[in-house]
Parts: sequence; structure tokens; C-alpha cells
Amino acid sequence: MRGTVDGFSYGLVTPVVAYLMASLGGALGLRCTTRSMLVARSWRPGWLALGSAAIGSGIWTMHFVAMMGFTVKQAPIHYDKPITFASLGVAIVMVGVGIFIVGYKGAKGTALFTGGTITGLGIASMHYLGMAGMRLNGRLEYNTVTVGASVVIAMVAATAALWAAGQVRGFLWSVGASLVMGLAVSGMHYTGMAALSVHLHDTPATAAGDSPAALLWPMLVGPLAFLLLAAVVVMFDPLTVMGTPALSPVENKPGVPAHPAVHHQPHRPPLRPARQPGRRSSRTPQNR
Repeated sequence: MRGTVDGFSYGLVTPVVAYLMASLGGALGLRCTTRSMLVARSWRPGWLALGSAAIGSGIWTMHFVAMMGFTVKQAPIHYDKPITFASLGVAIVMVGVGIFIVGYKGAKGTALFTGGTITGLGIASMHYLGMAGMRLNGRLEYNTVTVGASVVIAMVAATAALWAAGQVRGFLWSVGASLVMGLAVSGMHYTGMAALSVHLHDTPATAAGDSPAALLWPMLVGPLAFLLLAAVVVMFDPLTVMGTPALSPVENKPGVPAHPAVHHQPHRPPLRPARQPGRRSSRTPQNR
């Protein structure tokens, strides 16, 4: 028997909140990625790791909030905690690989394509692994074409977001990039959910695992607390907020000193005015 699926049990509340969570994680992660391009290489891994964790936490939180509105009328839904939290680790690791590629190789060409592809695959892997942790009295089936479309959406939008983050053009530019990242996660999620169909078992049984209410507090308190701390780091770093690449040419090359190029030029202009007044009369004594 086919189950009756409802992905919007709370109306527009869960999709809107889920999108905001994905955009928040994307905003913090992409700003950290931008900041990594403006610092010396010794600081770059820390900023990239913080950005990866922020994006991973944001998309995982988005998935969980969206799944709060997913119900199957004929069967209660439970979740397997180890698999559910394993999807968080997969999201952070795979997104981190893509972020590090762009952070070190630049947001262009092959590096951008590779980083965006891996980041998009990380988003998709998190989604479908999280769905694998869902427990109910039935089996889940997916439409292959729709699943493929959801993965393509994630990869394309993630690539666009990383490209926008690599432009380093200020705060508003990164806000737009984070909205694109939120669109990537949300679009991928709901496209993937459209590919889902539930076939219930004939024999009634109680699904094992934790209920959504049991997972709500651990999920929200942990990642949201981390996102809050990441937001504090971003807010108290003016260069991260403004995205001003004033020192980027120097800091991208730690071995090149900054001061000689600045101090050589002011000394040259005063030399010419001293010689230009009509001093040719000073040579007249030589004609005597």
C-alpha cells in the first residue's frame, strides 16, 4: 500500500525557517571563505575550517527543520540517531573539501568547478543519508530522474555561491551569495523529497528509533550554538564583514614585505623640485 505523504504539515513555516537556516549557515561560511582569501596562509586553514563547519551545520539544520513538516499519515516516523548525526559529519567533511579547494586554488576555472561539485555532492549526500536514518513501517523509493535533478541543482547553485564568495566585493555581495547557497540547499531538499514515495508494509509494526521530538533539542542546541559563536567571530572582525581586499596582494605572498613599496615613492618627488629652479647661473664662475 502506498502511503500518503505530506511535506508541508505546518504550511509555509518549515520551508521558510529551513531556508533561513540554510542561508544563515551559508552566509557565515562564505564570509569565512572570503576572509581566508585576505589573510596569510598560516591563518587560512582556521578560517576555512570555520566556514566548512558553519555551512555544514546550516544545511543539516535546514534539513531537520524541513523534515519536521514531513509526515506519512498511515505511519509514525522515527529517526535513527547515529545515522542522523553521521549525516552532519558527512556534510561538514565534504563541504570542507570543496571550501578548501576554492580557498587555496581560487574561485575560478577548474578549482571552482571541482570545489562547487564536491560541495554540491556534500549537500546531496547529507540529505539522502539523513533520509536513510528515517524509520517507519514501510520502505522508501525514489525516482531516479528527479534524484539526479536534485543533485544537479545542488552542484550548480553551490558552484555559483562559491564563485560569488571568491569575488571579495563586500558584505552585500556575500549576502547574495548566501541566499544562493540557501537556495541550493532548499531547492535540492524539496526536489529530492518530490522524488520520494513511501510504500507501507501490510503487517502493522512499531518503527524503532528516536522520535523527532527527541532529536529536536540536541539538533537545535548544538549546531545553533555553534552558528551563534561563528556569527560573533564574523561580526567582530571588520575585514570579514566589509570584505576589503586592501592587504590581499601582500598577505597572499607572506614572504614579500609590505613597507618598501610604500616608502620608496614619497622620497623621489622632492629631489626634482630642488634642481628645477633656474640654477644654471651657478656655472658662470667656471667661465671666468
